[in-house]
Amino acid sequence: MVSRVIPVDTFDLVIFGGTGDLARRKILPGLFRRFCAGQIPSDARIIGAARGEMDNDAYREIVAEAVREFSGSHHCEDGTLEGFLEKLSYAHVDARGEDGWETLKQLMSRDGRIEAFYFSVAPGLFGDIAKRLHAHGMVSPTCRVVVEKPFGRDLQSARELNQTLAQHFDESQIYRIDHYLGKETVQNLMAVRFGNVLFEPLWNSQYIDHIQITVAETVGVGGRGEYYDRSGAMRDMVQNHLMQLLCLIAMEPPAKFDPDAVRDEKLKVIRALEPVMPHHVVRGQYMAGEDEDAHPDYRTAVGDPRSKTESFIAMKVNLANWRWAGTPFYLRTGKRMSARSSEIAVVFKPLPHTIFEDVEHGTNRNVLAIQLQPNEGITMDVTIKEPGPGGMRLIDVPLDMTFAEALGPEVEDPPDAYERLIMDVIRGNQTLFMRGDEVEAAWAWTDPIIAGWEARGDVPKPYESGGSGPVEADQLMARDGLIWREITQKRRRM
Repeated sequence: MVSRVIPVDTFDLVIFGGTGDLARRKILPGLFRRFCAGQIPSDARIIGAARGEMDNDAYREIVAEAVREFSGSHHCEDGTLEGFLEKLSYAHVDARGEDGWETLKQLMSRDGRIEAFYFSVAPGLFGDIAKRLHAHGMVSPTCRVVVEKPFGRDLQSARELNQTLAQHFDESQIYRIDHYLGKETVQNLMAVRFGNVLFEPLWNSQYIDHIQITVAETVGVGGRGEYYDRSGAMRDMVQNHLMQLLCLIAMEPPAKFDPDAVRDEKLKVIRALEPVMPHHVVRGQYMAGEDEDAHPDYRTAVGDPRSKTESFIAMKVNLANWRWAGTPFYLRTGKRMSARSSEIAVVFKPLPHTIFEDVEHGTNRNVLAIQLQPNEGITMDVTIKEPGPGGMRLIDVPLDMTFAEALGPEVEDPPDAYERLIMDVIRGNQTLFMRGDEVEAAWAWTDPIIAGWEARGDVPKPYESGGSGPVEADQLMARDGLIWREITQKRRRM
């Protein structure tokens, strides 16, 4: 099967923070890959904007190094890279002053093409950039603005950011990006749910026992220590990434695959979340690795020996609606875990009665496992007879639903999430982006949880680097007669 590449309309894309880490690692390499795929029009233009003073050639050299390092298997030495670099320009811009804005305006075509502004900067600069874009006449009814997380650190700051952007842009022009929603398997989840008659009739508390959502990282806080210690796993991961995954799992079928229809249903999920009881939350901090100099403990890494910020969190969450009443959702995320893995596991209830002798009731369960990274894929654990003579011995085996052989080799190198999302911005498709009321609803649910443990003075539990989190997280599941799924980056195959 040959994948279809649908070109987008011609555009000018301005990347504020065009020399920053996110631009170098994700945005620019992603645009290069789309250029290699033939999706970017020949007259499209990409403009990097940052505080440093340099000319176009110097900026293109920075981008060339980033593309060579982070563009994966795509070729850079066959002339393709040179063709991509020709689309690039650079503007020295002072986000909080007036320097460079008129130069930036002159670099833009202003010929009716799509204009997109990517705010790959700290949230504190969103308002300054929006204000100056408007003051210098670069905001039009058809332009778009992309804003990165963190979108606020609580409900009040999120509202203030929304209000600041609303002074200069309509909600239909604002694209709040969460790269998890751009992952191939996350979108496949919607296709599996809503494109097949097999699953949706079973997608409720009558048939599903519980759902586990795990996002595990092997790295520590690294150079993000100061930022991370002000945020923690709850603000950095749960409030956005895990919340979005929960919404896609739990939402009702939208009337159509339309941006507002999808986001309306996601918003209903967030508003149906019940308050989380204190004994349903476990927080942790990783300890030092075997090589303490290379892998210090969390408090050493952030430079605060008394830090109470969590690098791990596990939670039991319930939804107060007809579809999910009685089916718990278990969320877990942490740093310095045993493997880098993001997985959604939908665990179905056991058979109400087994007809097979010597088979303990409830030991065989169907599990739909969606592996988001690093090895994207979907498997379904089904019960079959173990081959061979000697009676009816039952085993669970994974039924592979990634269809890699049927779809061809291109699925082995799927587009990066940023590639897909940036192209959606150019198309004007907001389906995979968060709406302002959705962000505020998520913070309205999150804030009381954080305020609760701060009021109690809770201290995160220590856990071993390279493990699966604090023992208290296992006890959280054990109280319900359950265990966490193994954290592994390997996708099980038959």
